[in-house]
Amino acid sequence: MARGKIRSRLRRSHLYTFACVRPHAEEGDEPHQFIGPGFSRIVQCNQPKLHEKKPLKYCSNYISTTKYNIITFLPKALFEQFRRVANVYFLFTALLSLTPLSPFSAASMIVPLVFVIGLSMLKEALEDSRRFIQDMKVNVRKANVHRGDGVFGQKPWMKLRVGDVVRVEKDNFFPADLLLLSSTYEDGICYVETMNLDGETNLKVKRAMEVTLPLDDDTAFKDFIGRIRCEDPNPNLYNFVGNLEYDRQMFPLDPNQILLRDSKLRNTSYVYGVVIFTGPDSKVMQNSTKSPSKRSTIEKKMDKIIYFLFSFLLLISIISSIGFAVKTTYQMPKWWYLQPYAKSDYSSSYNPDKPALSGLFHLVTALILYGYLIPISLYVSIEVVKVLQAIFINKDLNMFDEETGIHAQARTSNLNEELGQVDTILSDKTGTLTCNQMDFLKCSIAGNAYGKRASEVELAAAKKMAVDDLEGHDSCSNEINADTSEIELETITRTNVEQPEKHVIKGFNFEDNRLMNGNWTRESNSEVILLFFRILSICHTAIPERNEETGELTYEAESPDEGAFLVAAREFGFEFCRRTPSSIYVSERHSSYNEPVEREFKILNLLDFTSKRKRMSVIVRDEDGEIFLFCKGADSIIFDRLAKNGRIFEKATTMHLNDYGESGLRTLALAYRKLGEEEYAGWNSEFVKAKTTIGGEREAMLERLSDIIEKDLTLVGATAVEDKLQKGVPQCIDKLAQAGLKIWVLTGDKMETAINIGFACSLLRQGMRQICISATNTDTLAEDPQKAARENILLQITNASQMVKLENDPNAAFALIIDGKTLTYALEEDMKHQFLNLAVDCASVICCRVSPKQKALVTRLVKEGTGKTTLAIGDGANDVGMIQEADIGVGISGVEGMQAVMASDFSIAQFRFLERLLVVHGHWCYKRIAQMICYFFYKNITFGLTLFYFEAFASFSGQSVYDNWYMLLFNVVLTSLPVISLGVFEQDVSSEICLQFPALYQQGQRNLFFDWKKIFGWMGNGLYSSIIIFFLNIFIFYNQAFRENGQTADMSAMGTSMFTSLVWAVNLQIALSMSHFTWIQHFIVWGSVAGWYLFLILYGMISPVYSKDGYKLLVEALSPAPIFWSSALLVAALCNLPYLVHISYQRCFHPMDHHVIQEIKYCKTDVSDRVMWTRERTKARQKTKIGFTATVDAKIRHLKSKLMKNYPSIDSHRSNQ
Repeated sequence: MARGKIRSRLRRSHLYTFACVRPHAEEGDEPHQFIGPGFSRIVQCNQPKLHEKKPLKYCSNYISTTKYNIITFLPKALFEQFRRVANVYFLFTALLSLTPLSPFSAASMIVPLVFVIGLSMLKEALEDSRRFIQDMKVNVRKANVHRGDGVFGQKPWMKLRVGDVVRVEKDNFFPADLLLLSSTYEDGICYVETMNLDGETNLKVKRAMEVTLPLDDDTAFKDFIGRIRCEDPNPNLYNFVGNLEYDRQMFPLDPNQILLRDSKLRNTSYVYGVVIFTGPDSKVMQNSTKSPSKRSTIEKKMDKIIYFLFSFLLLISIISSIGFAVKTTYQMPKWWYLQPYAKSDYSSSYNPDKPALSGLFHLVTALILYGYLIPISLYVSIEVVKVLQAIFINKDLNMFDEETGIHAQARTSNLNEELGQVDTILSDKTGTLTCNQMDFLKCSIAGNAYGKRASEVELAAAKKMAVDDLEGHDSCSNEINADTSEIELETITRTNVEQPEKHVIKGFNFEDNRLMNGNWTRESNSEVILLFFRILSICHTAIPERNEETGELTYEAESPDEGAFLVAAREFGFEFCRRTPSSIYVSERHSSYNEPVEREFKILNLLDFTSKRKRMSVIVRDEDGEIFLFCKGADSIIFDRLAKNGRIFEKATTMHLNDYGESGLRTLALAYRKLGEEEYAGWNSEFVKAKTTIGGEREAMLERLSDIIEKDLTLVGATAVEDKLQKGVPQCIDKLAQAGLKIWVLTGDKMETAINIGFACSLLRQGMRQICISATNTDTLAEDPQKAARENILLQITNASQMVKLENDPNAAFALIIDGKTLTYALEEDMKHQFLNLAVDCASVICCRVSPKQKALVTRLVKEGTGKTTLAIGDGANDVGMIQEADIGVGISGVEGMQAVMASDFSIAQFRFLERLLVVHGHWCYKRIAQMICYFFYKNITFGLTLFYFEAFASFSGQSVYDNWYMLLFNVVLTSLPVISLGVFEQDVSSEICLQFPALYQQGQRNLFFDWKKIFGWMGNGLYSSIIIFFLNIFIFYNQAFRENGQTADMSAMGTSMFTSLVWAVNLQIALSMSHFTWIQHFIVWGSVAGWYLFLILYGMISPVYSKDGYKLLVEALSPAPIFWSSALLVAALCNLPYLVHISYQRCFHPMDHHVIQEIKYCKTDVSDRVMWTRERTKARQKTKIGFTATVDAKIRHLKSKLMKNYPSIDSHRSNQ
């Protein structure tokens, strides 16, 4: 159906950067000349069928973030499994078990291997299927596509082809990279939100070429044909080069006409566009990387342990084979009870004439027999434990977001323990740290401060000061509190009880009756206040939208700051109500008027905000015909442009700005200038000429002219807005900093915005020295600008590094701030290590204006350069690269799509849940997995070495002392469940203690529970236990009366008694290792011991054809013998005695942090001595230079110094005590 044009259109070209004049590219610009490769893409507009055959056939619009597909699953999944060296070994032994040399049946070796690998592959398939489902949700979204004859119909995104013409409605995502043809605005502009791509919340203005503006409804595309030649697919989000051949003419294309996939259409009813890049060729997908196969640090180290154990296995196998060869040569001929070796079916395996060959064959037998040293069930147990740990993470109600109803989700369980070893967090800003909401909180007008509400930083500082006074300054607290109302702390500590409940207005958290309800007219500087409000309501580029149901106005602003200013102006009585192509209308309502008065301000020029200018100005003519320039911007920029007689309020305003900055608020200075008619006319004439100039000098001319007009300003005041972070973000960052984690912010936003967010979330604070690395514009300074820029950046990095190293103050804090352009050079091979060294030495790092590819490259540099565990967290498609590149990727389940979640390893609803995910679950999972693996190696070394001892005891015959069923049950049943319970339920401290003592997290960072000292300690424990179990049992039962009638123990009785001691020893060991017991663990541990005796009873009841020597062994032979029961308990006790002594000594003389806390909680000292408990909590925090605590401490120092200055008697009173 054809669509008519919307009548209420605006010619938004009046709001383009720097002017109301729009240069006509079609009249002056020449088509791009393509030289060399990289510009081979041809797009036949509205003729998608031409792209079904080569050479114009391009990829489909189907996207996939999965690790596998139907074809690659089997080979890739098998490759993943056999990356584990233990699986390679067991595959080798399984193949050897098919030979006659195996001491066990082939089934007993092959079945466990198939089960282990099959279970792991099944888990991989299930986890990847979730990613596939998320991909399909995107692929099956519907798009309106031109089907021919001016008729549009719906088609799934994945069916789109290059050349298709699509119509995208308001608030919908673009399905592919499109060339904008027309929009519902007459001059072909549209508003695009690119938060998913670059993290910026402000709307971008895109405009179509004038030649395609007539294509403004469905029927216009009936005969539309065009041809595009452009650049090949590439990841650069901000560049595009191409030409459009249309109506026998060639027109140049630039990034302003390109609509990128995953960005969203805003404030525009609909647009038409033609598909240029699809699926993997789109710029957002070009910035993504393939789903990597991630392995945890512990799993990689486990491979090294396996290598060590395999070397040890090979060593004892060689010893065994040499021993067998010696026995075969010198003793076997004397053993008359053996059949003549020449007639034996296995004569070659024990042939005295060929001892070397016999020894070689025995080596194969030994390799299989001692295979229990390497636990095949370890991987299965770890997989089970990790899945159960993931379930606990998913079900944790403390990470459930009630607003969205979203739980935390462990999308892969392979990295649970890695959560406990994170060193550096690399975070996106928009949607991750912030919730894109600004609140107007305070302001300074004519040198007077307004606004009585306190910021989050002020409230926290007041609360902490109150606690400090109660704990450490009781003697003078009354004296301080007596005069508190006379200083600024009065406004900070005011409670909600004293304030009447007020309707919450989004974007406005201001309270001061001096300015509200028209009371400002009674102030002494009411004329200046009037100018302040008018600047707020006029100096912007927003568009008002009226809600048809409620009649209320909302604003589509380019940034949250602008929106907050307009809401504030409305609440003060200056409501921006409508805009026309040439005017802004403000409804002024205050006590001077009985009814609201609508005033018109004609827009003459608009000089937009850029990161370089750091200011924005608008030139208007009021109803009296006077011309004003209204300007707002960074205080440093505005103050430099003030006239001599315009600095009346500079000193007071500067003081207020410093206070606002220390309170964590974002500030802007406001100023104005009155222009004469002749001055403006002369300037505007030059400005129009510069604006219509085509060439490289255009921007420099515009900048020079803007500097001319934006001078001799008069200061009006300053604003202070509070950047609304996501709930709990400052507290979360503070806790993570106390846990010893470093936090980097990687954002596509402007440098000023990123810095302000850094202050808001306490990554930056007053007094922290900022190191800003930027690329100097060297275009006119050197023959080779790139080389000059590279040398300049290297010099900046070198000087900054030297400055940090020479700093003598141990409390000095540095913050590194760098933009994407500079980062391009800093990440080059010859410079990246110097950059990384500087960044590591800084307390916080903020990278702004970075592309998704650069986010991934920075993450890789930190990961590979430091060799420590990295975690990346984000919520948009622009974060996918760094999420996949980091050791751990965390996605925020935000409202702007699920791309980050689909690529992540873990997903949470809010950034604040990262605190619990790491400090609680990460700490638990690391210790559980580390203890579990160490215990696994301990019990298998204990078990495997008893086989080796008996092998030597039995002349290296290859005979096992244990029944085959015993050996099968040892890892599968008798010891598997206790170790799984350890990995699932163990807690050294509770979750509350983990959060109260964040320094406990550093145990994982320092890898205290899985370093080589700990690993070899457990291996040594296994060696000791194996010696005690074997030789003490041999000593007890060898040549000793076993039963009442004087019979000695045979091999079955001996092996069963030895195995019973083994079961008791390893289960007692795990019981001693546990810090947290539940009935489940008691049931499993002691049930495993009881299960062993139950098995002996049931096994003894089976026919001797199957049970052989085990027939009624326990009932008739073992249980009547007291020595059987006493030996098991004696051996088990002796095996665990060294561990008991070690842990007792450690707790008494060298306790670890969690030992001290366990002791305090056990003795309930935390209840009886709160001062001691508070002191221990304070000591358990890692001293940090970032975070809310550091910011609050700085605020406290400022307030106390101010207090002591005003009340010196308090200082002298304290010094006398």
